[in-house]
Amino acid sequence: MSTETYIQKAYRCILQNDFEEALRWFEQALQADPGDAEVHYRCSITYGRSDRLEMAIFHAEEAVRLQPDKPEYRLHLQHIKAAELVRNARKMVDSRQDVTPSDLYQAVTLLKSAVSMDPLHAQAYVWLALVYSELNEHAQAISTLKEVIALYPQESGLQQIMEELKQRLKSYMQD
Repeated sequence: MSTETYIQKAYRCILQNDFEEALRWFEQALQADPGDAEVHYRCSITYGRSDRLEMAIFHAEEAVRLQPDKPEYRLHLQHIKAAELVRNARKMVDSRQDVTPSDLYQAVTLLKSAVSMDPLHAQAYVWLALVYSELNEHAQAISTLKEVIALYPQESGLQQIMEELKQRLKSYMQD
């Protein structure tokens, strides 16, 4: 089978929301032609949508290695790496009861890196704002959230988070 046939089968699966099967077709396309940067790129996107970021990063890095002159490959790689940083920061602050200020500051570092890598990554800003709020750095939290609201003014959920942050600041000031 040709690489193009594998890709067509993968896209049919994507249209049916069967990402696992799509990934199998992309991987078969790569077995047929491991040097095809475009297939690595498409495969990476599908792994990313499936929240399998390690594999998404692997294939994005391969696409960039094979065709470094394609800006969309580099942007995608930055986006996937930023998503991984956000996920790691979330794990640090979300999954543990005994989160220390040191953990929170480490999460801030990861989230700032994510924002730097992908300035349009809304979740990075939101989580950064929430972590700042946990550190009682409410002005910084509000400022960070204002940045993402400026990027995505249509997102009503951001306004709700802003109100919660303002309430936390008000409560903090009264204590």
